[in-house]
Amino acid sequence: MKTVFMLTRRNARLFFKDLGMFLTSLITPLILLLLYMTFLCNVYRDSFLMHFENIAIEDGLVNGLVAGQLFSSILAVSCVTVAFCANLLMVQDKITGARGDLLMAPIKRHYLAISYYSATLLVTLIVAAVAALACFIYIASVGWYLSFADVLLILLDILLLVMFGTALSSIINYFLSTQGQGSAVGTIVSSCYGFVCGAYMPISSFAEGLRNALAFFPGTYGTALLRNHTLRGVFRKMRDSGIPNEIVEGVRDAVDCNIYYAGTAVPEGLMYVILVATILVLIAAFVLINRLDKRKS
Repeated sequence: MKTVFMLTRRNARLFFKDLGMFLTSLITPLILLLLYMTFLCNVYRDSFLMHFENIAIEDGLVNGLVAGQLFSSILAVSCVTVAFCANLLMVQDKITGARGDLLMAPIKRHYLAISYYSATLLVTLIVAAVAALACFIYIASVGWYLSFADVLLILLDILLLVMFGTALSSIINYFLSTQGQGSAVGTIVSSCYGFVCGAYMPISSFAEGLRNALAFFPGTYGTALLRNHTLRGVFRKMRDSGIPNEIVEGVRDAVDCNIYYAGTAVPEGLMYVILVATILVLIAAFVLINRLDKRKS
């Protein structure tokens, strides 16, 4: 374990030493928050008000709905896309020959794989924590309906999404060997992942066939879990205010708090099982790939 710790520290220090990469990773979710607040805030607000045409609802509740959707959208995307950026060190080590130098030492390949995963996980968690803090401040400024349990569940969701993004990026980046390939993959993931996981557009607005297809993607459940926990306090307050449960459930369906497959709602507990199982499978696959790859570095 000492070897893994030393390699993890080395990888994390190299990432933070590259200020350009670190600042890009850090600023990206904050820019997303600013863009959402500037351009999509009113769009979300109008779409929510459509569900309450004949019902009086407090502005604070609507603001809380908007803030919760913004929060969950930003973190659902950032936890994965930042991991791809942080994991570029693995590609850079191939380009510079540092990976070959490390493997010349008596270091097992799976130890090196675990160190890359651990360093990327640490870096991405730091960036995600900063982004989450900014989002919590935004929610507090427009309408705070989160309980202490909600905050803990949100932090758990962020941790699982970061672990998922790190594992996924580790497998994909392992097969990359040039800076151009790394940049191309990062661009594709950044532009497409938000749509695939339902962060940019709710999956409920897609055709049934596409909804069923996206129900097989683990990132969908990560987004849904964040949606549930960032908006649970608002929905609780709406019910306490006398708003009919049918309308509340209609809003939950519209923002993907409820994920359906073949017309059946997926329970929240099963969402966690799918996400955790996927993480474990991806980590095991990444370690196994490293152990089985006998190519000369």
